[in-house]
Amino acid sequence: MPSKVYSASIVGLDAKKVEVEIDVAQGLRSFSIVGLPDKAVEESKERIDSAIKSSRLLSPSQRTFKILVNLAPADLKKEGSLYDLPIALAFLIATKQTNFNSENKIFLGELSLDGNLRPVKGALSFALMARNLGFEEIILPFQNVKEASLVKGIKSIGVSSLTQTISHLEGKNLVKPFSLEINKEEVNDDDDDEKINIDWVRGQEYAKRALEITAAGAHNLMFFGPPGGGKSLLAKSLPSILPDLTEEESLEVTRIYSVAGLLGEKNLINKRPFRSPHHIVSDVALIGGGNPPRPGEITLAHRGVLFLDEFPEFHRDVLESLRQPIEDGKITISRSKYNFTFPSRFMMVAASNPCPCGYLNSPDKPCTCSQSQVAMYRRKLSGPLMDRIDIFIEVPAVKYDKLASEPTQKQGESIKQRIKNAREIQKERFGNISMTNAEMNIEEIKKYCQHNIDSQMLLKKYVDSGKLSARGYHRVLKVSRTIADLASSQEVKTDHVAEALIYRPKDN
Repeated sequence: MPSKVYSASIVGLDAKKVEVEIDVAQGLRSFSIVGLPDKAVEESKERIDSAIKSSRLLSPSQRTFKILVNLAPADLKKEGSLYDLPIALAFLIATKQTNFNSENKIFLGELSLDGNLRPVKGALSFALMARNLGFEEIILPFQNVKEASLVKGIKSIGVSSLTQTISHLEGKNLVKPFSLEINKEEVNDDDDDEKINIDWVRGQEYAKRALEITAAGAHNLMFFGPPGGGKSLLAKSLPSILPDLTEEESLEVTRIYSVAGLLGEKNLINKRPFRSPHHIVSDVALIGGGNPPRPGEITLAHRGVLFLDEFPEFHRDVLESLRQPIEDGKITISRSKYNFTFPSRFMMVAASNPCPCGYLNSPDKPCTCSQSQVAMYRRKLSGPLMDRIDIFIEVPAVKYDKLASEPTQKQGESIKQRIKNAREIQKERFGNISMTNAEMNIEEIKKYCQHNIDSQMLLKKYVDSGKLSARGYHRVLKVSRTIADLASSQEVKTDHVAEALIYRPKDN
C-alpha cells in the first residue's frame, strides 16, 4: 500500500502543499519520480540511497525494489532539493523500516550522502503555509528552525540528520520545539559601525531636508548635479535616519530574503533594506522574473530603499519597467499557468548628472557636451517616469570651507527622531497598519490633505500653467502632508504646500 507524507513547494513568495506518495513493489529495480520534478529533484534518488545506507537502514539499491514517487499536485513544478527528507521517510514507511503518524506534519530538508541535513530556502514561507493549513509540526533542518519559529501557532522541530528525525518521530528521543525570543539587539542585520551617517555629509542642508521628508513619508527622490557634489553619499546615508522595521514589516522582508536565499546567518531582518543595482542590470533582474520566477531588486528593496546611481545610464526599457511598480507597490509576473505577485513598496532614490560630462550650467567648469548629446542623455528619462518622482533636488558642488569645517552639532539623531514621530502620526492616521503618506490613494488624499484657500490658489496656478500634471498635483499634496507631519501639524498649511512645490522640477 502506498505511503504518504507532506512537504511543500515555493510558488513566487508563497508556499503550496505537496503530497509525497511512494509505492514500493518487488520487481525489476527502478526508482522513478513523477509530478513535474526538476533536475535537483530527479537527482535526489542518489542522495537518498546513500543517506539511508549511511543511517544503517535498507536502501533502495540494496534490494530489487520497483519504486514510484509521486509529487502531487502533478501540474505544479517541483524544484530544489528540499524533497530529499520527505521522500526518504515515505520510502522507509513503505518498506516498514519505520512507523509513525505522518498526518499534521510537514517535512523539508536536503540530505547529504552521510545522512545529515542541509538547510533549505523559504523556511518562513513554509511555516506560514503549514500554520494556515492547520498542520501541527514542521520538521526541517536545524539551521532553519530559528527562522521557522518566527511563526507562532505551529511547532518548529529542528533536526540534524535522518537518524535523529526517525528517532524523534518514533518517540525514542523527542526533539523539543524551538522557541525564539526576538531580541532586536541580537538580530540587527546591518553593522551600525559600517553605516554611512548623515552627519558625515558637509553642507548640502537643502538636500538633507529633502532626505528627511523622503524618509518620513517614503517618497521618491531624485538628486541631480555635477560629479563629486555628494549625491551618492547623501543617498547612502538615508538608512541611518530611517526607523527600524515594524514586526509586521520585518516578517515581510525576512520572507522575501529567505525565498531568495539571501538571509544568510540572520534569523530576522529588522533594518530597512538598501539595494543599489549597477546600471547594466537587466529588466528581469530589476523587477523579477526568470524560470522559476524570483524576486528582483525592487522586491528585495521592499519597505526600504532602491538607489539607482547614474540614473540615465540605465537602459530605457529597464527604467520604464519601474513605472507600474512605483505606482502600485507590487509587480505581477504572468506565466501561462500562474501569476506571481511580488511586493515592491520601496523608496526610489535616483542620482543623475545634468549631462554626460556632468558640468552643464556649471559656473566653474565648461560643459563639453553637444546639444544632441545632452538631448539623447535626457531622452531616457521619460515624462511619465519623472512624474512619479515626488522630490527633485539639485546638489551643487561643495566649497572647501564647507568640506573642511566641523559640524556645530550632530543632526542625525534629531532628524531620525522627527522622522520616527512623523511615522507614528501616519501609523495612527491609517489605523495602526504599516502605511505611509506616499501610499495614499485618491480618497485618502482628499480626506487627509485638505488645504486652505491660499494653498488652493497656489496649486491652481501651477496646474493651470501646465507645471503640474494630475499625478504631480497629488504627489505635491502627499509631500505637503508629510511636511506637516514633521512639524506635528494636523492641518496642511500654505507653507507646507509651498515647500512641496519647491521640490518639483524646474522648467530647465
